Amino acid sequence: MLVLRRRKNESILIGKDIRITIIECTAEGVRIAIDAPKEIPIIREELAEAEQMNKTALAPKASSVRTLQAALKKKFDPPKNDGCD
Repeated sequence: MLVLRRRKNESILIGKDIRITIIECTAEGVRIAIDAPKEIPIIREELAEAEQMNKTALAPKASSVRTLQAALKKKFDPPKNDGCD
């Protein structure tokens, strides 16, 4: 990890296409401006983590899917004809 010290209105370049500029420094935090191509997604880390947690929570466990399949099959499959009609 590279650690840099910047002051208000100073920038950091990442490659040729990304510029990060320090806009404001206060006791509450630092405001930055990011200038990057539109095809590069920029998202706060905590939002990316929350999004991943939501995706994980939405993904059903294989055992739950198998249990549901078995229950539905038992409920909706017609009884087998054993030839005793």
